[in-house]
Amino acid sequence: MDYPNEQAPGAPIRAGIPEHGRIPKYYAAKVRIAELLDELGEGEPLPTERDLALRFEVSRETLRQALRELVLEGRIRRLGRGTVVAGPKLEQPLALASYTEGVRKQGRRPGRHLIGLDRFPCNAALAAELGLAAGEPVWHMERVLLADDERVGLESTYVAVSRVPDLDSDFEPDSSFYAYLHERLGIGFGDADERLETVLATPREALLIGTPGALPMLLIHRVSRDTEGRPLERVRTLFRGDRFSFTTRLGGAP
Repeated sequence: MDYPNEQAPGAPIRAGIPEHGRIPKYYAAKVRIAELLDELGEGEPLPTERDLALRFEVSRETLRQALRELVLEGRIRRLGRGTVVAGPKLEQPLALASYTEGVRKQGRRPGRHLIGLDRFPCNAALAAELGLAAGEPVWHMERVLLADDERVGLESTYVAVSRVPDLDSDFEPDSSFYAYLHERLGIGFGDADERLETVLATPREALLIGTPGALPMLLIHRVSRDTEGRPLERVRTLFRGDRFSFTTRLGGAP
């Protein structure tokens, strides 16, 4: 069997074939389904599991294993009771730029759906990150991230009430928080500490984002500071691993 495009950027070495040359049946089916996806194009429905199993001469369970991997990789997605070809992953820069900017640059329509906006006295750990005294009031804003009305992530933002006292009445929750800070309050971002890891969503998070619980997620923790070096916000953002990749530019060593 030929395995095309193995030298394409990001493709596995020898297209994932083990050195002993014995190819698992599910993987052979996966490669052939991937070729079919290229022929069909984004948004096109796949044939039924029964038809695919007959076409590639594999059992239904073997076929399902191949499909599960393609779902996790973001090549296909469930739509109703069927399966369709997924579009390319959204690229989000690891930089001090808003989610809105990153999505718009790729020709997609960004959006957000507010889950909740609450204020409460911060505990010692959160106070230390935001440069506050324990017990000072903070806002917690939780929003589902959208791209062309597709749910792709979940964002939790913590910010001192003293920095944005009218957040509950003066801010449109489906808009960019960065733009609000800059344009309405004159607050600019200076730098940030950021950590990226892979996790599985909790049952609640999976329900809000609309994904299976076993789908890998990309989790970003960020503490941002303003141009004067004062802590500004703490953000926890969960992105769907099948819909996002992250990019950055590295410079030479000093």
